[in-house]
Order: sequence, then structure tokens, then C-alpha cells
Amino acid sequence: MTVRVRIAPSPTGKLHIGTARTAVFNWLYARHQDGTFIIRIEDTDTERSRDEYTQNILDGLQWLGLNWDESPYFQSQRIDLYRQAVQTLLDKGLAYRCYCTSEELEQMREAQKAKNQAPRYDNRHRNLTPEQEQEFINQGRKPVIRFKIDDNCDIVWDDKIRGPLTWKGRDLGGDMVIARTPQGDEPFGQPLYNLAVVVDDMDMNITHVIRGEDHIANTGKQILLYEALGGTVPVFAHTPLILNPEGRKLSKRDNVTSVDDFCNMGFVAEAIANYMSLLGWTPPDSTQEIFTLQEAAKQFTLDRVNKAGAKFDWDKLDWINSQYIHNKPPEELVDQLIPYWKDAGYPVDGEKDRPWLVQVTELITPNLTRLADAPKETRLLFGDSITFDEKGQKQIQQEGVADIYKAILAALQDYPDLSLDDAKAIVKQVTKDQGVKKGFVMKSLRAGLTGELQGPDLMTSWILLHQRGWDKPRLQQAMEATG
Repeated sequence: MTVRVRIAPSPTGKLHIGTARTAVFNWLYARHQDGTFIIRIEDTDTERSRDEYTQNILDGLQWLGLNWDESPYFQSQRIDLYRQAVQTLLDKGLAYRCYCTSEELEQMREAQKAKNQAPRYDNRHRNLTPEQEQEFINQGRKPVIRFKIDDNCDIVWDDKIRGPLTWKGRDLGGDMVIARTPQGDEPFGQPLYNLAVVVDDMDMNITHVIRGEDHIANTGKQILLYEALGGTVPVFAHTPLILNPEGRKLSKRDNVTSVDDFCNMGFVAEAIANYMSLLGWTPPDSTQEIFTLQEAAKQFTLDRVNKAGAKFDWDKLDWINSQYIHNKPPEELVDQLIPYWKDAGYPVDGEKDRPWLVQVTELITPNLTRLADAPKETRLLFGDSITFDEKGQKQIQQEGVADIYKAILAALQDYPDLSLDDAKAIVKQVTKDQGVKKGFVMKSLRAGLTGELQGPDLMTSWILLHQRGWDKPRLQQAMEATG
């Protein structure tokens, strides 16, 4: 048997982190089994589905490295297939037309509520006579299509994550609507989620359905539909939910729900994919935390997916992200940092300034946790003027500092290009000529070049500033500020 799995997002919003984690698990399982990974866009909700969300989902999956094996399927292009299935169930007597009005259904729910009963459809139109049905038609009522559910049946499946599960037919809420009321002359209306999912999985020969535990209630209904339509019931595996640090389901209240959010915050794709692999799955070597998707796929099995909810750990994600950033070559990393510098308003020409920016990237990489940290880490390296903080201001007011700046500026006249050895030689000569300690010269130099006493490596920063012609104006400004 060739394993075939699918991820089936609805394009009613951006790619959600929970959907992305489910996609990661499906991809890993498919690759481990030499199987097929399929994308299916469930876009039958025409009022809420948007093309831009579809593109966002596909772009997000590609960004994470989740390449699919067959062209994306779109449910909106498969309506006729669902309608054929509805008609088959009607012809078999396994479904029927229900003419209940919304007012009657509301009265039913209110009566059940008054008796402290769980809300459910009472199947009142399951066995209408032809005369009763015609009377409803004469009243102008338009029916939904309901699938018959035997209250006395037990739906049993062996969940590959949660073990044997049983769902009682009477707990499924009564006969299930599988198609909406028709529009115009249609025999019945838009087929609904549970029916469409089953038809798609049968048609696409899906062997394993790996999805979030919030779908467990649907699984019982869908198994009945597989059986009614003569399909092979796939293997089910329900993954744990992603929880926030307080143990509640991750939501918009946690200020991040979409893959876009993580991207904008400066996380790299490899780190997000790596971290999502660990959200509910434990590798054979439980101490291993850094691996590519390809490496994880070699080890991924469903029996190592946890039942308990997976708590989202920002510190761990930051650490994983920093490991990927620190190991990226500067020539590759710089292209990911340039947008952040531009957004911060720094004077950056991505093409002309690239060689210089590669050097800047190499300097700050060890200090980066997220890509978005780059503007903060390099704020002292852009521009020909500076602002002094309290300590920087105090340093430049020290006696003899103005003479140090004057001497350095004079020495720089002999260095159109400045190497590390050149910079060290200037500091050594100025220290000797001014009769002061080297530490005093270095502190004064840092204050004069950056306005502060803390920052990236001083000598490398000086060389970078010199390459842009920004060191001399800054030292001149500092010398004038000494008073």
C-alpha cells in the first residue's frame, strides 16, 4: 500500500500555525513512508474564502519547505462529485429531505435546553410520507439533506496516536445535514464539509488522515459516511492541540496565530519547521532538538506523537532560531536582513552596499536571536552623525579626549583604506604620543565613533564605518562636542 496523506486548509484566513504544524506532521509521515503528500484547498465556503488566503497558504507551505506531490486540489471545482454522492445516499435510502424551518429547529433546541438535554436533531422528518412531503413543498419549504445516523450504533476506530476510540451514534447530534437548502431549481444545495471530505478522501485514495484532535467529533460521522458510500475507511491519527504557556489553546490573544506573524517577527523558515516538528512529537533521541525536515522524516513515526497538548515555548523557539541564524553563511543571511534594515529606515542599497552589508552581517550574527534584531544590533553603524548617551557624553568630556580625536583624525589622512592592522597601529601610536593608557584611548574612540561605550567589536566597527566614510565626520562631531 502506498501511503497517501493530505492537508486540507480552508482559505478563510492566513495559514494558521496549527494548520502548518499538521502539514509538517503529514509531510514527515509521507516522506518517512515514501508516500504521497497532497494539498487540498477546501474553498466551498464562498462567502469567506479568498484567493489571497489561498495564495498565502500555498506560499507559507512552500516557505516552510513542505513541497507537495500533486497539484493542489480545489473543492470548489469538485461540486458535481459531491452532489453525485448525495444522490447516491438518497437513492440508497440512507439520506432524506428535511423540511424543518429555522424557527422549528430553534424551538426544538429551546425545549431540549429547558430539560437540560444536549442539543440534537430529533429526526422528525426521517420518515415523512409522500403526502407529508408534498404538503411541505406546497408551503414553499426548501429542504436540507440529512444523513441517517443510527442512535444505537457504535463507531470504533484504532487511532494511531490515541489508541482505540469509540463514539456512540446517539452522541452525534441526530441525523446529520450533508447538503444545504437548494437555490433555484437545484435538487439540493451546497454539499457540506463532512460529506465533501469523505468523497475527496475516497476519490484521492487517502490512506491516512492526520489532523488535530479538534476533529475527533467529526471522525465518527465521517466513518459512517465512508461505510455508506462503500469506501475504505482510512487510518486516523489525531494530533494534540498547540497550547499557550498557560495551557489554553493558542489563539489570537497570544498575539500570534499565522505563519506570517512568525516570519514578520524574524524567525527563519528552517527554525519554524524544526520547532513545529517538536510540538507534539519526540524524536528517538529525545535530546536532539536541531534537525532539518529531511532528517526528521527519517525518524518520524506516529507512535512517538504525544496525546497531551503541546505547550508553545517562546524561549525554546528563540534558541532554535538563533542556532539556524548563527550557522548561516553571511552571504546568505544578508539577503534576509536587508528588508529589516530598509523597514527601519536605514540607508541601504541592497545591490550597491551588499559587500559592506555582508561584513556587517558577519559582525552581528553571533548576537542575533531573530532576524528582526538586526536594526537594533547595527543602529550604531549607519550614518555620518551620532547621538551620545549619558556614558558616551561623560567619556568625551574627559580631559585629553579632544586631543585623542585630533590625533586619530590626523593619522587617518594617511589611510584611505583602513585594515585591522592599520587601526591597531593608529591606536598604538596615539596611545604613545598622548602618554595615556590604551584603555582610555579605546573608550574614547568607541564614544567618538558610536556615542556609547557598549556595542559590536570596536575595531571591526571602525573599519566598517571608515569604508562608508562615516568615521571622520563622527570623530569630528565628537571632538567639537568635547567643549
